[in-house]
Amino acid sequence: MRLMIPGVAAVLGLVGMVGAAGAVEPKSPITFERRVEPILTRAGCNSGACHGKGGGQNGFALSLQGFDPTFDHIAITRDVGGRRILRSAPDESLLLQKASAAVPHGGGRRLDPDGAFYKTVRQWIVDGLPRDPADAPKLVKVGVEPAERALKPEEAFELRVVATFSDGSTEDVTALSTFGSTESTLVAVDADGRVKAGKLTGEATISARYEGLFTNCDVFIPLAEAVPESEYAAFPRANFIDELALAKWRKLGLTPSGPAGDATFLRRAHLDVIGRPPTPEEARAFLDDSSPDKRARLVDALLRRPEYADHWATKWMDLLRPNPYRVGIKAVFNLDGWIREAFRKNLPYDEFVREIVTAQGSSFEQGPATIFRDHREPIEIAPVVGQLFLGIRLDCAKCHHHPFESWTQDQFYEFAAFFTHVGRKGTGLSPPISGSEEIVFTAKSGALKHPLTGAPLEPKPLFGEAPVSDDPDVDPREALARWMTAPENRYFAKVMANRVWGDLMGVGIVDPVDDIRATNPPSNGPLLEALADDFRDHDYDVKHLIRTITASNVYALSSEPNERNVADLRNFSRHYRQRLRAETLADAVGDATGVPDSFDAAPPGTRAVATWTNRTPSLFLDTFGRPDPNQDPPCERVDDTAVVQALHLMNAPEVNRKLSSDEGRVAALAAGDATPAAIVEELFLTAYSRRPAAEEAEIAEAVFRQPGKSRRAAVEDVLWALLNSPEFVFKD
Repeated sequence: MRLMIPGVAAVLGLVGMVGAAGAVEPKSPITFERRVEPILTRAGCNSGACHGKGGGQNGFALSLQGFDPTFDHIAITRDVGGRRILRSAPDESLLLQKASAAVPHGGGRRLDPDGAFYKTVRQWIVDGLPRDPADAPKLVKVGVEPAERALKPEEAFELRVVATFSDGSTEDVTALSTFGSTESTLVAVDADGRVKAGKLTGEATISARYEGLFTNCDVFIPLAEAVPESEYAAFPRANFIDELALAKWRKLGLTPSGPAGDATFLRRAHLDVIGRPPTPEEARAFLDDSSPDKRARLVDALLRRPEYADHWATKWMDLLRPNPYRVGIKAVFNLDGWIREAFRKNLPYDEFVREIVTAQGSSFEQGPATIFRDHREPIEIAPVVGQLFLGIRLDCAKCHHHPFESWTQDQFYEFAAFFTHVGRKGTGLSPPISGSEEIVFTAKSGALKHPLTGAPLEPKPLFGEAPVSDDPDVDPREALARWMTAPENRYFAKVMANRVWGDLMGVGIVDPVDDIRATNPPSNGPLLEALADDFRDHDYDVKHLIRTITASNVYALSSEPNERNVADLRNFSRHYRQRLRAETLADAVGDATGVPDSFDAAPPGTRAVATWTNRTPSLFLDTFGRPDPNQDPPCERVDDTAVVQALHLMNAPEVNRKLSSDEGRVAALAAGDATPAAIVEELFLTAYSRRPAAEEAEIAEAVFRQPGKSRRAAVEDVLWALLNSPEFVFKD
């Protein structure tokens, strides 16, 4: 094992800690929390694959990643009569015998008998198994040096991890840290913090963990050959998005694709903002408009259209909509209506969230109350609120310290305690038919106990302060909502800005969009911070956020790659294509053929995007990935393509019925007096929002001249071919 001298010296206590003023202080004693627990973590003893998994391994259990030192100290020193420790003969201690593989051990050798870690643990046993005193300095921060580094292919360097404690002292803890890479094929890191670039260009974030805290180093491998500055200077900047994206491109040596054409932008903006393609008439008007500001005017007009509310509300119904068979049809219908009305009114996002988090009243009258009818326990609703509105995934912390973040089990239950005063009146749930009304109200009392200690927990936010009123009539959720939506809560604006960015751009700056953590860093941190600030400074106006993103030249880039950005999947130097959502594609097929769908339990003319439940029967929607109605929200859609989807568009009887309908577009065009050239142009504008290229027009018009082919059959064949192309199924 390669030893890094500063870290080993710290482990052995051969040198003291360096204080805030840089003076060398006396060496610190070897205590369990400060010295031994980090060694167990570094060696992997308390990992999920070893003794840290539920129930432990072979009768020996440790807390996952050392989140509970008290439990671990007892497990090592007292369990099974203390047989794991032998103070009179330390080297015969089972703890050392197993870890060094002196006796058979399923985990193999974890400690070198001649190494620093073994000697530290041995000395701890000799010293009497001491723990940190109550007044010992606490770890407050971990940093890494360097925090950013550009490398050439196959170049290497070493990281240095520094811990800062509550008394201002610092310590090199590199040897006690664990490391990981977000892209190990591009940039690898070994167990000792040595970073090495691969042969390919790209970027990765190296995470270092010490005692539950994380720190990151961003590593770039720029493309060979410098890009002339004049090329970057020529890129037009419409707003701060363009400036910050360009700064990242410079670091990596990326060059952006060219701007998308008018037809591409037109269809992209329609599908993004209102979830439906433009009509042929709308396409002609936009393409023939020579005004320099027509793109901005287009987005403004789309944001005023009624389809905007249904399109964006459907995204939030994926995240909030419960199973109507569980909570009741009327309750889900009511929640659906409330969310759609919120988007019609352009309700500020902070108000939208406050109304959900503090919801009270009848599930038949107050839509958000349905969410608390569905999630009935504090430990059920807390992770949902954390994930949706803060981008913090807390599920792991319910049982143990979060393995990829700094959230503890205590923090999870303290956060969940905000929901202990949610009371309910009514008959409750009786699936599969839960049709009763239920009233959500503020209960006078309620408590949550820690699952390990049994101690009652007071509501506390994950960070900062959120004072809860002593008045029993005041719901603790009020304090939680104020803390969540406060301007200084960086997570709140950030996760929504990232969510909308991901919807419009094809991938989030943080991906997944609601998983903001140190070990899942943003691809462009300054850009995400600026988006969040702008969203907050404009009163959490979602339409303003959409308008800002779509006004950037980054949004308007072509998806056609060039030789310097063909491998870019996260830095937005080109637009990323997305398969249309199930409802959007279903409505697009209906618009193209002129034959809309009809849905059970919905008025005639209801579009797929306006359906209020995923239980509405539709083979098309199921094929193209709408959420499973039995899945608990929040639901994540799968945007992958599949052979069954292609076969469905080609062969499904329902799609064929629309193409051959006497009431549809095909029949109308065939019965009219338009020339084949005019019909082909109409079909291209319908399906692609553009006119056909000369070669495309020639091929399509030739269908009309095929022997024995009727005019109507020719129209049907051309439209069928267009609907089955990637250009129709994907948003470019």
